[in-house]
Amino acid sequence: MTQIAVIGAGTMGAGIAQVALMSGCEVILVDANKDVLDKAHSRISNNFVSLREKGKMDIEQSVMFLEKLHCTDKIEACGQASLVIEAIVENLEIKKNLFNQLESIVSADCILASNTSSLSITSIAGTTKNPGRVIGIHFFNPANLMKLVEVIPAIQTDLTVVNKVMDLIRSWNKITVLAKDTPGFIVNRIARPYYSEAIRIFEEGIADIATIDLAMTKIAGFKMGPFTLMDFIGHDVNYAVTESVWTACYYEPRYRPSFTQKRLVEAGFLGKKSGRGFYNYAEGAEHPKADEDESLLENIANRILVMLFNEAADALHFGIATRDDIETAMTTGVNYPKGLLAWAEEWGIDNCIAKMEELHAYYQEPRYRCSPGLRGAV
Repeated sequence: MTQIAVIGAGTMGAGIAQVALMSGCEVILVDANKDVLDKAHSRISNNFVSLREKGKMDIEQSVMFLEKLHCTDKIEACGQASLVIEAIVENLEIKKNLFNQLESIVSADCILASNTSSLSITSIAGTTKNPGRVIGIHFFNPANLMKLVEVIPAIQTDLTVVNKVMDLIRSWNKITVLAKDTPGFIVNRIARPYYSEAIRIFEEGIADIATIDLAMTKIAGFKMGPFTLMDFIGHDVNYAVTESVWTACYYEPRYRPSFTQKRLVEAGFLGKKSGRGFYNYAEGAEHPKADEDESLLENIANRILVMLFNEAADALHFGIATRDDIETAMTTGVNYPKGLLAWAEEWGIDNCIAKMEELHAYYQEPRYRCSPGLRGAV
């Protein structure tokens, strides 16, 4: 595949375009907003300058790559592409309309891919005349730096398309995992408790945000605590994914969004990008001091960890992905310190079950039911 089209020139689209360029592809970057296109071109160009300064690229390479980048506001420019990847707004109807439009433009053997993080690939494919060529290719942000890519076939996707896409993405120096077409796929499904259980602990008044963050970095070894990470991701994005997964899973209690995060979105407190989220990023603002009581920190970390173990075991039980792909996805896609399934085994599966049963006995909520995947691992 020598010509790739990327639709949507935001941060994600520009990152995907850069990855394809650096793998030798000609790239058509499409966006209806010319200002967004200009910013994307500048972002890619500046990234190449940075790579040259680090000695990872020479001037001739950067010139060659930029010559292969064609920015346009005309979707018809995708006509000769072998693969089209959309990276537009996370709205199912808008994506469906785009795929229908693309079918009248591209060749019969062009592969149509969505970069959605949680929406149904099967639903998108179902609106097309040739659903066998539709597939999900989910990059992680920033796409030019993050190694993991989730590949999600629709139930209609041809096996030859799956194999072509897996081979292509690996040739782009990415690590691929294969996910069943279910809400959130692998990472955005399994990672939900990292955010939601942290918020629940905060809402119950057990600890403040700084203490919960410290528990997950100091005790559990995560690079970022959940509140810092949510602020970094942006609450508009993080809340939308949680709500999408919850709704698509028929309001499964484990994925229920929180009013706490919803109110932040409503207030425009979106995190670091807006200057305020759970933390205040204004110049001179003081962050709360964490309680360093070891027993408290361990209790917080253990509660969040066991919910993650339970979610990973549930994903394996229901065939969302293989064990190896689940472990790879969580360590590579969101930089977890260990694979969750192996980590649960280190804890002892009996201990994991006992902790889940303790939480369920106390709260009497289906949110805390123990997965049959954990029980079956004994």
